[in-house]
Amino acid sequence: MSQISIKHKNPLRGELTPPPDKSISHRAVILASLAEGRSVIRNFLYAEDPLSTVGAFRQMGVEIEVRRQNSEHKEEMSPTEILINGNGLSGLKNPEGPIDCGNSGTTMRLLCGVLAGQPFSATLKGDASLSRRPMKRVIGPLAQMGAVFKSDNGNPPLTVTGGQLKPISYKSPVASAQVKSAILLAGLYCDGITSVLEPEKSRDHSERMLRASGADIKIDGLSVSIKGRAVLRPFDLTVPADFSSAAFFIVAGLIVPGSEILLKNVGINPTRTGLLEVLQSMGADIRLENTREVSGEPVADIFVRHSSLTGIEIGGDMVPKSIDEFPILCVASAVAEGKTKITGAKELRVKESDRIAAMAAELSKMGVRTEELEDGLIIGGKEKLGPAAIKSYGDHRIAMSMAIAGLMTDGETIISDTDCINTSFPGFIEILDRLQKS
Repeated sequence: MSQISIKHKNPLRGELTPPPDKSISHRAVILASLAEGRSVIRNFLYAEDPLSTVGAFRQMGVEIEVRRQNSEHKEEMSPTEILINGNGLSGLKNPEGPIDCGNSGTTMRLLCGVLAGQPFSATLKGDASLSRRPMKRVIGPLAQMGAVFKSDNGNPPLTVTGGQLKPISYKSPVASAQVKSAILLAGLYCDGITSVLEPEKSRDHSERMLRASGADIKIDGLSVSIKGRAVLRPFDLTVPADFSSAAFFIVAGLIVPGSEILLKNVGINPTRTGLLEVLQSMGADIRLENTREVSGEPVADIFVRHSSLTGIEIGGDMVPKSIDEFPILCVASAVAEGKTKITGAKELRVKESDRIAAMAAELSKMGVRTEELEDGLIIGGKEKLGPAAIKSYGDHRIAMSMAIAGLMTDGETIISDTDCINTSFPGFIEILDRLQKS
């Protein structure tokens, strides 16, 4: 079990390119594997979670070649290109043995959608953390479509037996891109139209990529529908930098006095960037530069400068648009003037950890006043935090968020169990050190 030590040294200055987008990397591998022909995925996230998806499709007979190059900064990720010879919707093979999804809930949930349409049974397993995460929200609609699941009361490992699926119109109780994507993927194997209606709009990477691959997909407000039996075509895609990974350095640049950071080539999909809107409402000095489109996704360079933040109330559609950024938003709130109240975020109870409870507990160790709500958190801001011994709960976003919080203390903050950072952001600490030396 590894640990890291964080001390505030200097303002953070300079530029960085965050790691490639994790959500897009997963989905690109899945759709390229189901397409007919050779796809190229450039700037793939070479990290544990997306590699679990690569391993899963290799196990089902898909030919995938990974090519790595040298990076400009040694602490930043090497550019990775992946070549995939897709087997088509009906070309996957029955895997020998269980498919190991590691710590990746995205891998497991989206694979449930793919496996629901296969003429075989397959078992999905994960690490200790993933084995505690509930899968009922994907099992329910996929079972309605005709798939059969065996599990421990909805928890992994899961055995999925596919078959002849029927289309459904599903009203999702939560705004979840993983649930929506699993249903849409299963919908590819139906005769007819499958639709999903969400209470709020979740991230739309799957819809964008399905459409680009030739799927017959329609979007009407909060409803998405897909017509089955399309032949997916191969594609050439460049993955932008991950906004969720950029978020740690966006907040660091805002809260550490004297800091100025330029984050390059960051995806700014409007279903993902609620954090920018929230921080700007709190008084953040954030500027988007060189806005453009890359492979169907909006991209920009993001400039941030130290700012005085003020607490606000956050809820409604801002929550699904910033769900993965909740831990680092809590850190920004902890040093804002006044009180911040976050509601409507019950989904956070079933992430890699209970992120509401985890952030309340760990910020409290640093002297921050917190009050847990069933669906959120109230945080009382203060100018300086106290150094502490911090738990990561094996959750990469908790570990990195609390590392940024450690920059706001006058002492040393020790964070335990930080190997989890490698699931999404290898090189995080090295980049943090470089920006403090610039």
